[in-house]
Amino acid sequence: MRIYEELFIVRPDATDEEVDPLIEQLRNVVTQAGGTMDKADKWGVRKLAYRVLKYNEGQYILLQFSAKPEVVKEVERRLRVADLVLKYLTVRIDEKLKRIEKRKKAREKRAARKPVQPVSAPAVASPLLPAEGRAPVPGAPGTATPAIPSRPEGE
Repeated sequence: MRIYEELFIVRPDATDEEVDPLIEQLRNVVTQAGGTMDKADKWGVRKLAYRVLKYNEGQYILLQFSAKPEVVKEVERRLRVADLVLKYLTVRIDEKLKRIEKRKKAREKRAARKPVQPVSAPAVASPLLPAEGRAPVPGAPGTATPAIPSRPEGE
């Protein structure tokens, strides 16, 4: 079983009465093949990056499901023949989740090796007033800047 995300765009003028049966049909395909439908989100009407079949907008719908690779072929086939669907994209995300989990474990392992150093509060002092034992801040009020000697006019 692998985890997939299916993002598809339907016509902007499609009603919920037309879209919901399509989503339910895809849910049945996944569940009958032994998979699970984890999420079905309707993102609403959004502007497309470019015109598709004379449409500038489309309704975005995201499905997340766990299934075998053969099921994905059937889902894509059904989206291809549906008149409502303008475009679709299937992405396998389980490898990405594995990579994120692996990075997280490595980060925790490094954090466990690194000794925790106590953080002491810095002494609060005004940066404008030079403190004893501390070099004055150049350009701060109260500090004298050395004058640049000027050249005598006769030279």
